[in-house]
This record gives sequence, C-alpha cells and structure tokens, in this order.
Amino acid sequence: MRYCYLPFLSIAIPLVFIVVASVLSGWFNPLSNALSDLGHSEKSSVAAVFNTGVVLGGLLAYTVALTSRSTRRSYNAILVFTSVSLVFVGVFNEAYGWLHLAASILFFMGTAFFLAWMVVVEEGPAVKALSLVALLVGLAAWILHLAYKIPRGAAVPELVSIACFTIPYLYTYAFKNPGCR
Repeated sequence: MRYCYLPFLSIAIPLVFIVVASVLSGWFNPLSNALSDLGHSEKSSVAAVFNTGVVLGGLLAYTVALTSRSTRRSYNAILVFTSVSLVFVGVFNEAYGWLHLAASILFFMGTAFFLAWMVVVEEGPAVKALSLVALLVGLAAWILHLAYKIPRGAAVPELVSIACFTIPYLYTYAFKNPGCR
C-alpha cells in the first residue's frame, strides 16, 4: 500500500466505524448524544465497533506522522500527540469516566492546535485562510455547545471539528506530499 492512502484511511476508517455503530445501535441521536456514547463498554452494544474504529484511526494517523518525511516536523509532533489521544479515546472509553474525558479533550485540542499551527507556519495565504476558517468554525461549534447547549449532545461539535480538521490534514499529508502527485 502506498503511503498516500494512509492519511485518507486514517480519516475514513473511524468515520465508517462510527456510522456503522450509530446505525446498529438503534438509539444514537447526534443531537442529544456524544459520539463516545457509542463506545461506552457497559451501556452500548456497539462499543466494540466504535472503539475499534477510533483506535484504528489513531494508529493510522500515528503511522502517518511517523512515516512522513516531506512534512514539517512540528506537524508530525502535533499529529503524534493528537493520534495517541485518539487511541486513548477508544482504549479508555466512557466507562473510564474522567480518563476518557481527558483523552477526548486532548484529542480535540490537538486538532485545534494543528489548525492554529498551520495558520502560524504556512506560507501560502490560501492555506492560512483555510486553516483559520476551519479553526474558527470548529471553535464556534464548541462554543455553541458548551455555552448555550446548542445542540444538547456533543456529537455535532465533534463531527464539525473533525470535518474542519480533515481538509487541512489531508492537504498537509496527502495533497502537498510530493510522492503523492
């Protein structure tokens, strides 16, 4: 498998597992649940599906960071932190309480820091602007949820944050990679 597919797989695999888990659950509602509700090992019959997808996504992103030679080291360092946090989200599922919450917070902070760092270090104005817009949209989704309980569940701001992270991440690790053109 060529390296160029790994960044795409690191996004697609966890999302596919999340969709499968949410459909199979029969109860999941993105407006009133957090994504991690699907991974609660004591309360969710689809916990293994959700947690497997999250762990695989984290391991694939970790592999992307470790094998990327044409990407800034600072990006790779942030991605290592973020991907390990994602693995911990699946390993320490919601049944672990505060440990899961800490892993989730670190993961989403890692994605936000990645975008903020792109705004600081990228040279092209279009990439800076895209990264800034992605960061601000993700932050707005979290502010609406945390300050105003819009929506009631965290799944929407979680998915918005992941979507906002995806394009700059794929740009950095797949599209900008000279070996992938």
